[in-house]
Amino acid sequence: MFFWRSKRGVIRDNAAQGRSGERRVRDKYETSGYKMKRTGRGHDFKATRSNWLTGKKETRYVEVKTGGAKLSPLQKRKKRSLGKKYVAEKGDPMFSFGSPSKGRRSRAPKWTI
Repeated sequence: MFFWRSKRGVIRDNAAQGRSGERRVRDKYETSGYKMKRTGRGHDFKATRSNWLTGKKETRYVEVKTGGAKLSPLQKRKKRSLGKKYVAEKGDPMFSFGSPSKGRRSRAPKWTI
């Protein structure tokens, strides 16, 4: 059975899924010793930490993607220009808040005994 959903509802659900993914990635980096700063264009966060042995500062630019989201043209340009410093983290929508299927029809698993 197919349920019609408004575009506004789909966008609201996708935004909530993205926020939950960003929260998860932010917590992951902060527990690894990074200081996270929210940024504007081309990436979600700027993560920095200092190596206590060498005193060098490590910087990463983190973009969080959940579900089937892909990098935008601007994000692809940033990734090319920043190289290894640009990290695109892929979140799993199954662990986000809300329904895991996000309104898409799914096939029931075939159980064989």
